Amino acid sequence: MSRHVSPTTDNSHSSQLELAFEDNRLAAQLYGDFDQHLALIEQRMIVQATPRGNHVMLKGPASAVDQARRVLESLYGQLEEGSAIDVAMVDAVIRMIQTEDSQLTLPTLEKKGKVRMAQIATRKATIVARTPAQDAYMRAMDRAELVFGVGPAGTGKTYLAVAHAASLLERGDINRIILSRPAVEAGERLGFLPGDMKDKVDPYLRPLYDALYDMMRPEHVERCITSGIIEVAPLAFMRGRTLANAVVILDEAQNTTSMQMKMFLTRLGENSKMIVTGDPTQVDLPRGEKSGLIEAVKLLDGVEGVHISRFNDKDVVRHALVGRIVRAYEADTAHKLAAQNAGHDRT
Repeated sequence: MSRHVSPTTDNSHSSQLELAFEDNRLAAQLYGDFDQHLALIEQRMIVQATPRGNHVMLKGPASAVDQARRVLESLYGQLEEGSAIDVAMVDAVIRMIQTEDSQLTLPTLEKKGKVRMAQIATRKATIVARTPAQDAYMRAMDRAELVFGVGPAGTGKTYLAVAHAASLLERGDINRIILSRPAVEAGERLGFLPGDMKDKVDPYLRPLYDALYDMMRPEHVERCITSGIIEVAPLAFMRGRTLANAVVILDEAQNTTSMQMKMFLTRLGENSKMIVTGDPTQVDLPRGEKSGLIEAVKLLDGVEGVHISRFNDKDVVRHALVGRIVRAYEADTAHKLAAQNAGHDRT
């Protein structure tokens, strides 16, 4: 791919840049159907991207033009390597480029601006990081023995944890996947629900199952559950166990008590990983009960072998409206906290 720089406009803070892509077929894929990929770049990066055959003219603020160049070059590089791109991928690369290297918990941006996003591959699917926080989280799961994924709904915390576990199981790096989640909504009446223990807790573990079916063939998932390779382990039944050669996932961990969290974390055995996910803003415990997740994140921050990945509304990868909903609730919480603090100050 060659690149030609046009003269800067009379505004010293703006510039224009012409990119030329050698392969016309790949250039068409780069632009997207009806140039939708370029339209997204224009919208998100505040530049003009005008295609002419296999050339693209970029105009706008100098920094935005440079970022748009890096986005297009990174996407074109993926096409050259045989990877397909879609709107979600374009959005992911834009997010990665717009986040400076120094803001990332773990290094993800290579020299010369080429983006190499973390990936999780199984026989059925390959998952690519779509935000810098996801990238750091996925890399941390490779490196750390205990990983916390903390943040709002829709950021991929649980989905990526299950994908990572499925990948390790397929590679033979572990022997089991253990899924656990506190059934707070059912309280002490869980035993009165119909069916065996799996039937009783299935409604609470459905998001974990959904992710498993995305990563593995349905018949393989069913065989693994039947044989115990994938195990549903209600949190209350984890006491006294030592979990070796496994990935153990605790979802909705904000609804664990302090004692439950300590009990769970101390189950870690040889050649095992634990991934704990939750949203500290959605605690359903009885009033006055301390969340084990909130406490654990404070106590274990900085402990060797522990990594804490924090997500926010900018990392939401569901419908764009979900991110706006999260921001609205966070703003309301901040307003109420400020009012509460102001009231304390007056007293």
